[in-house]
Amino acid sequence: MKKRKTTTTGIIMLGFLTGALLGALLLMLPVSVRDGQSIDILDALFVSTSSICVTGLSTVNIGQTFSAFGQIVLLLLIQFGGLGIVTFTTIVLCLFRRRITLSDRMLIQSAYNLDTLTGLVRMTMRILKVTLILEGIGALCYSFVFIPEYGLAGIWYSIFHAVSAFCNAGIDLLGGNSFCAYADNIIINFTTIYLIIVSGLGFPVYWEVLRVLRPRRGAADGAYSRKMSVHAKIVIWATAFLVLAGTAMTLLFEFDNPQTLGPLGWPGKVMASLFQSVTLRTAGFATIPQEAFRPASCLAYLIFMFIGGSPAGTAGGVKTVTVVLLLASMFANIKGRKDVNVLNRKIADETIRRCVAIVTFSFSVLVILTITLLAVQRSDFLDTIYEMTSAIATVGLSRGLTGALSPAGKLIVSLTMYLGRIGPITLALVFNSHTPADDISYTDGKVIIG
Repeated sequence: MKKRKTTTTGIIMLGFLTGALLGALLLMLPVSVRDGQSIDILDALFVSTSSICVTGLSTVNIGQTFSAFGQIVLLLLIQFGGLGIVTFTTIVLCLFRRRITLSDRMLIQSAYNLDTLTGLVRMTMRILKVTLILEGIGALCYSFVFIPEYGLAGIWYSIFHAVSAFCNAGIDLLGGNSFCAYADNIIINFTTIYLIIVSGLGFPVYWEVLRVLRPRRGAADGAYSRKMSVHAKIVIWATAFLVLAGTAMTLLFEFDNPQTLGPLGWPGKVMASLFQSVTLRTAGFATIPQEAFRPASCLAYLIFMFIGGSPAGTAGGVKTVTVVLLLASMFANIKGRKDVNVLNRKIADETIRRCVAIVTFSFSVLVILTITLLAVQRSDFLDTIYEMTSAIATVGLSRGLTGALSPAGKLIVSLTMYLGRIGPITLALVFNSHTPADDISYTDGKVIIG
């Protein structure tokens, strides 16, 4: 009997599932919780899934429930989930000087959707290096606030929150109120904004930017290398637009709300609005309680959360590039154009179909599981859709529903976070990994649309 080969999608699914289950078992150990505290299996599974899926929702108070050992477990789960199982496994193989086989290289290529096998392992190690450097810068900045406030424990607080912010996890040790106590702290706000944005751009964009900024060897007058790719340009422009649009919408809808921006001066309003716009990109930290925002703001936030960050990074959502390509496809159809063009480059039909599949599957999962949660939880609709969008996009923002979830609700939200992290398209592909040898072509069928 021919042995069935495990696909990349299967490895990714099993990797995150195994990590979540193992994390739950570790968090249930007596050494993982503080004296006088305990955690049941559902809460342990929920927190472990939230950590490895870098979501940030939690049914318990992280800082008060878990001991130093438990917090280390959470940190490792967050880092593992942020880097991704493929990257993490490759790093471990390199550290132990294990040979990277051709199948391993093909796994990396498939995970990052690259066109070549050249330099894949080197690229993976560069990802680790860049991650540690950027997280280190963030930890250093946080330390100027946390060390004076918490003493030596502030070092651990700085490291933990830097990793949590860079990996877009949004899990904090500050008593469950996230960064609300630091709404007017410039260092906390802009350090977090920096970590969220740079991680949300995606690792391939880093290399593009560095290649553009670094002069070519031997070039006259410090000439710089070739221009950035279409992918990098889409990511940078889409990120800038979404951040500015989210900031403007928050200012417009909340500037006179006495529970959010109302009491703040204009510099504080702008900073809080900018932070809220950035954290919607799947980070999950908050300087203003989410339940205080008006319904109009929350509706806009649902869209921003669903879009998420950019591909091949630590962010979730359907991704910026996916949305840009779908909009380009829509305008191409409206104008009657045969091809979808972005920045004077043609986008392949296969890529557009993949974008449609990602958004359709994500939205379908969101609707089905939201209806299911409403049926078992009987909670407020806005709070529920906000919670579920946050879960499917691995954001971690909540309007207070997480702590009130029933046992069935905890399982539903845990499943949503898991599906949101591994990617709906990955889930779809794993059940259809064996395609027929012959691609049958049928005659055209005429249908009426619109």
